[in-house]
Amino acid sequence: MKFATALAFCDPLHFVDMARTADESGWDWFAVSDHIVFPEKLATRYPYADDGKPFWSGSTPWPDPWVAIAAMAAATRRLRFFTNVYVLPTRHPLLVAKQVGTVAYMSGGRVALGVGVGWMKEEFDLLGQDFHKRGACMNESIEVMRALWKGGMVEYHGKQYSFDRVQISPVPAQPVPILVGGVSDAALRRAARLGDGWIAVLHSTDEIRQLIARIDGLRREYGTEASPFEMVVACNDAFDLDGYRRLRDVGATTLCTAPWVLYGADPDSVEEKNDAIKRFADDVIHKMGD
Repeated sequence: MKFATALAFCDPLHFVDMARTADESGWDWFAVSDHIVFPEKLATRYPYADDGKPFWSGSTPWPDPWVAIAAMAAATRRLRFFTNVYVLPTRHPLLVAKQVGTVAYMSGGRVALGVGVGWMKEEFDLLGQDFHKRGACMNESIEVMRALWKGGMVEYHGKQYSFDRVQISPVPAQPVPILVGGVSDAALRRAARLGDGWIAVLHSTDEIRQLIARIDGLRREYGTEASPFEMVVACNDAFDLDGYRRLRDVGATTLCTAPWVLYGADPDSVEEKNDAIKRFADDVIHKMGD
């Protein structure tokens, strides 16, 4: 099993220092979240809260993921990075292919693109994108980016995006893995059919077991079961070696966590967060036997 540190709600000025610590301690991934704006008036319900309200404010930092990842990649040697998750349909795939391909190229391939369809209609409206077509846009965007990352001239003519022959350069030496987030039936099917992996939300071990079994079944249905596939999870009832081993046994390949929360560290102290990163590596990562 691999381990990822989730950077959501952290001070971006701590990112590089924490990345160096994780790089030296044996962590596998850093995960960077994404929102472009937070509107003062929000009518869309947040789907992961019972009251439909986000648990953060407009002043909560949401740095641009690819700027942040580029900075951390430049300061590390082995640590990898993924977005958890990038709201792909708010952007044109030509732009995303360029940004992600450049970071992948310059970091030596140490990135994966975690994508989701998004939930905040206001964000789509402000960017001139159709919220109701976001699933279709996601599907075509994945096709467009994969074609562009192969190099050479590419043309594409779909229902959402259409362009004649174009080329981007540089392109990554290997394809950028695309991990699809979400737990709806459409998201699970998209992950199984188009993704190189799946990113969960926050679940119990039993829920994760059921979701992984569902994705495995869908991959057999789509004929994609032979391809390598990441199962990235966050768990609300696994907090020790035995719990993490149970997650591994049900098929999880990466656990995403915030070690400073587990150890009660001050989230505003980069020193305490670095200590938690190192402590988790000693307590868990080096003892998993993977």
